[in-house]
Amino acid sequence: MDGIALWQAVVLGIVEGLTEYLPVSSTGHLTITEKLLGLPVDHVAVTAYTAIIQIGAIAAAVIYFWKDIVTIVVAFVRGVFNAEARQVPEWRLACAVIVGSMPIAVAGYLLKDVISGPLRSLWVVAVALILWSGVMVFAERAATHQRSERDVRLVDGLIIGTVQILSLIPGVSRSGATISAGLLRDLDRVTATRLSFLLGIPALVAAGVFEAVQTRDEITVHVGWTPTIVGTVVSFIVAYASIAWLLRFVSRNSIIPFVWYRIGLGAAVIGLLSFNVISAT
Repeated sequence: MDGIALWQAVVLGIVEGLTEYLPVSSTGHLTITEKLLGLPVDHVAVTAYTAIIQIGAIAAAVIYFWKDIVTIVVAFVRGVFNAEARQVPEWRLACAVIVGSMPIAVAGYLLKDVISGPLRSLWVVAVALILWSGVMVFAERAATHQRSERDVRLVDGLIIGTVQILSLIPGVSRSGATISAGLLRDLDRVTATRLSFLLGIPALVAAGVFEAVQTRDEITVHVGWTPTIVGTVVSFIVAYASIAWLLRFVSRNSIIPFVWYRIGLGAAVIGLLSFNVISAT
């Protein structure tokens, strides 16, 4: 490939920032956008670029939730040395985030070649967009919203973190998977969404840094670090606004509107593929 132009980097940064935290699949949207921009979606440099610009979106989450992060880190450190400190909700939340971050880290490392190869197909994206929408509807219908952030337990982190592994399939959506799992654990919608954000920070930082280190030569030769940095900065700006909007939205609305969007997008992609308007890879 001949590289990514700055305007393409801006477009991809906007798409990443808009979709990283919405339950619509950022990887799926980036794959579709990259294909429409004429980029080889299964090229190692493009796959690496997709992972690296997520760091911008994660930086937005870190800044947005900075006070919360400091609070739970302090609570965890205190709890390590003091049994009484382990009784506070912040300790339990910290443990849930730590334990919940482990499954996808292991799965992401073991399945790296599959994720960057066979799964980088628009057929996979389209089908996953539609099928996981059914899970989201079920989660909304089954949810009781009886538990708040003070009720989060280690088992919640383990279960939600395990479900997060499914987001390695483009089209499923990391936030769609974790928010749905949180709702099925009877967490209220805002708590499930906030926990989804917190679980995403270590997972996506690790993925982005790993790709930057492992594929630095491919990025240098095939993409360029200037468009990579531009895409990352743009994703940070857009993601910050997206986080604030989503938290306000879920405080008053269900996630069902995202379901109709996912189904419509998945159907549109299947139509384009079926009529050979675009190719799957």
